[in-house]
Amino acid sequence: MRWLREEPLAQFLLIGAGLFALHGAVASRQSEGVIRVSREQVATLSALHGRTWQRPPTRKELDALVDDWIREEVAVRQARSQGLDQDDPIIRRRLRQKVDFLVEERADQRQPTDAQLQVWLQAHPERYSRGAATTFQQIALDPASPKGSPELRSPALLTALNGPTPPADPAALGDPLLLLEGRFEALPAQEVRRLFGADFAAALAKVKPGAWVGPIPSGYGAHLVRVEAVAPGAVLPLAEVRQAVERDWRVEERRKERERAYRDWLGRYRIERPPLP
Repeated sequence: MRWLREEPLAQFLLIGAGLFALHGAVASRQSEGVIRVSREQVATLSALHGRTWQRPPTRKELDALVDDWIREEVAVRQARSQGLDQDDPIIRRRLRQKVDFLVEERADQRQPTDAQLQVWLQAHPERYSRGAATTFQQIALDPASPKGSPELRSPALLTALNGPTPPADPAALGDPLLLLEGRFEALPAQEVRRLFGADFAAALAKVKPGAWVGPIPSGYGAHLVRVEAVAPGAVLPLAEVRQAVERDWRVEERRKERERAYRDWLGRYRIERPPLP
């Protein structure tokens, strides 16, 4: 065996023969087609059943679950043996989703500090602001009213409302409209949109306090309005919006983690692109 120790080529051939024999043995065992259901797999199937039905499976149900898992494993192996898992867009998309999920788990394990959330809050104040609140009066004008259209009636009504002796009850000049009050106290912008519609809310936001103006259209018809006061919006303190801030922070952290992982993986490959038409 002295020649074996002294000849590198002989050592290489012997190692190669060993690897070939090992590969043959492994391939032989694989060809036997053993499907081994582990205790861990059974426990996973049982846990999934429990989460779905809020109780552990019976012995008969567990047997059926194991049988179904075996059928699935057989089908998966058969599909792989026929190359059905290659270049399938659905499988590729699913694999990407699983990889993204595993990467995002790293981000989910991080717990943000109040300082980090405060930085996020200050960087995105528009997401966590209390909108401007408007105190205003409104007079509803029904386009179908026998008194005439809002455009025809508005000039005379505005003259009376803005005159030296305005009526004591301005709402009485308009048409009866159920569901809407004549005056709204510090109504947030989102409530204005909900009650009157986006176009009305946008027009109301441009009205300066003081005089009656209009008509301003809404889903109800048209309105004469008088803004009394506007309370400006303000960014809410972290204590009031911490849950929303943390949720949005985590969404961004998952995105960053996916991007970091992608850049890391991309660096391991040489990308060859075809010329674009």
